[in-house]
Amino acid sequence: QVQLVESGGGLVQAGGSLRLSCAASGSIFSIKAMTWYRQAPGKQRELVATITGGDTTNYADSLKGRFTISRDNAKNTVTLQMNSLKPEDTAVYYCMVNWGTSWREYWGQGTQVTVSS
Repeated sequence: QVQLVESGGGLVQAGGSLRLSCAASGSIFSIKAMTWYRQAPGKQRELVATITGGDTTNYADSLKGRFTISRDNAKNTVTLQMNSLKPEDTAVYYCMVNWGTSWREYWGQGTQVTVSS
């Protein structure tokens, strides 16, 4: 199994940048992929970005060019670099790991990102 700890959320002005981190511990050798999701109040949870063990990345079309996902295998950490932030980026951001042969999902607790006008 995997445990996830997220950090880096906070309040930022529109146009600013923020970096979120998600550190994984436990059976880290069985991690298949890491993904960032977000959920704004009253909205459905949406995929932000995914990175696989081979460092293949996938982004939501609306976020491509502003957000960058990366991983540090030595620390088993996935990072989301968010640039040119907009008020509509305000949401709780969640880290999710796919683990094992069944690609079981493990979720972090979420971190709040608030972008002011």
